[in-house]
Amino acid sequence: MYKVYGKASTRAFRVLWMLEEIGEPYELVEVGPHDPQVYAVNPSGKVPVLGVGDDAVSDSSAILTYLADRHGKLTYPAGTIERAHQDALIHAVLDELDSVLWVATRHSFILPEEQRVAEIPSAMKWEFERNIKTLAKRFKGPFLMGEEMTIADIICVHCLNWGFGIKFPVEDDALLAYGKRMRARPAFQKVAAMRQP
Repeated sequence: MYKVYGKASTRAFRVLWMLEEIGEPYELVEVGPHDPQVYAVNPSGKVPVLGVGDDAVSDSSAILTYLADRHGKLTYPAGTIERAHQDALIHAVLDELDSVLWVATRHSFILPEEQRVAEIPSAMKWEFERNIKTLAKRFKGPFLMGEEMTIADIICVHCLNWGFGIKFPVEDDALLAYGKRMRARPAFQKVAAMRQP
């Protein structure tokens, strides 16, 4: 059984969603970043961390890739051109959505107040809107890459939801409908319920 360190309100959501989608059992260690239990398995103190036997894997995208490859689900096989496109799409979403959202969030409430730059969130909002338009051009439907759901979808939908949460608009109809379909998935709904007080 896997052990997931993190909370559903963090990027651990991605890992929990993945595990629910592929039907693998796990234990959730519901801790936030920089908890002593996290430092015990990840020197950076960041979540999520996936416990695998006596080992641990950090970084949500690395964890998703490991799980996909290990179980042969939600991924194209390594060495195929489809996998290369999948990896390229993941890196684009991480670079153009995830990192933009993270910088905006850090300068909104995470960094010490004296380290925040008030203008950064609005600049990141502009960049997010621009990058969503680029993503819309790559969207094939019904999933990002076409007929098959992949881990790229998990990362992308998590970013779309994060964007909604901080009022970063998504104005593309196809992406809006896609996000709605993905949020209706039973595995997504189960993890979303974990965020409720």
